[in-house]
Amino acid sequence: MWMQDKPLLQEELGRTISQLIHAFQTTEAQHLFLQTFWQTMNREWMGIDRLRLDKFYMLMRMVLHESLKALKTRGWDERQTEQLLELLMTEILHPDSQAPNGVKSHFIEIFLEELTKVGAHELTADQNLRLIGPFCTVAARTQDSLVLHNITRGIFEAIVEQAPLAIEDLMKELAEERDGDTPSREPPEGSVSGAEPDPGKEQWGDDDEEDSAGTVLQFDYEAVANRLFEMASRRDTPPQNRKRLYKVIRKLQALSEGLFPEDDIPEKAYRNPRGGRRVRMKKRLSESQLQNKIGGAAEEASRPDPSPASARRRRSAGADPAVPREQPGGRGRRGAPRRRRRPWAGARAKAADGQAPKAKRKRALEGQK
Repeated sequence: MWMQDKPLLQEELGRTISQLIHAFQTTEAQHLFLQTFWQTMNREWMGIDRLRLDKFYMLMRMVLHESLKALKTRGWDERQTEQLLELLMTEILHPDSQAPNGVKSHFIEIFLEELTKVGAHELTADQNLRLIGPFCTVAARTQDSLVLHNITRGIFEAIVEQAPLAIEDLMKELAEERDGDTPSREPPEGSVSGAEPDPGKEQWGDDDEEDSAGTVLQFDYEAVANRLFEMASRRDTPPQNRKRLYKVIRKLQALSEGLFPEDDIPEKAYRNPRGGRRVRMKKRLSESQLQNKIGGAAEEASRPDPSPASARRRRSAGADPAVPREQPGGRGRRGAPRRRRRPWAGARAKAADGQAPKAKRKRALEGQK
């Protein structure tokens, strides 16, 4: 993998390495393979140059994907699920692990994405809560602010942002059940999206993305909030962790009561599950600023202003934008006279009082001629 520099061959090689997990017949051998892989990534990560980072990011994603598929072939057995999660937490997110920040951050970022691709069509809310349970524990206990931020943003807030999509999927399923056309939650063996796999077609890449784009994981928001509260309310939880988690808990409790964080967002804004609230809020804010700007300009144009200074400003604003305006005090024709106006005005004022010097009085007379 280190020497391969062609993107398509990198993808093929990454697929070959990650699918080695299925060559082992026992769970213990599979876990030993995964443990060795993550320990190797942790040990060699600091020696990877930036030009090679992307292909190793891809390799980690593929290995996690195949790990979840191996768990799926065993029917998401509860005991084996706990063993896999314990292995991943120990090697990556545990305080005593040797995992660098890059490995930790990437693992947190891709966990829900790969879980969605593998099991969104069949996992129940209770199973999903069990799968994110270790992240609740780590978020409450960690002393690493970066890990806390990544888990909060990549796991819990991602669940909140995908809530409209999850509820939409659930409503479709309930409608199909009422109509008598009940879809099966159990796809065929070896399939992620419920379709029979084609032996001649690769099972990695854009096809997985398209199959999982309209499906998200189902969660019991009240149960997730209760689990987080149980961990965050302990005495040994650091104050900054408790404060951050309580904010997420309030959002989850609101969702459990049917209150969405953005009720006025149009439906098409929710189509992309990875768009996130930040993108949609930015769009809404820019539209409101544009309306305020248009309204303010119309109000200013309709307001009468009889002062000559405002008339000059309007005339200058309506000038040709291609002609540069001369700045006061420069070499232009508009800036130079302003310097001479002040002494003339002073000369006239002093001449009226009879206190102006002779030189200035002579200069004023010459100006009048």
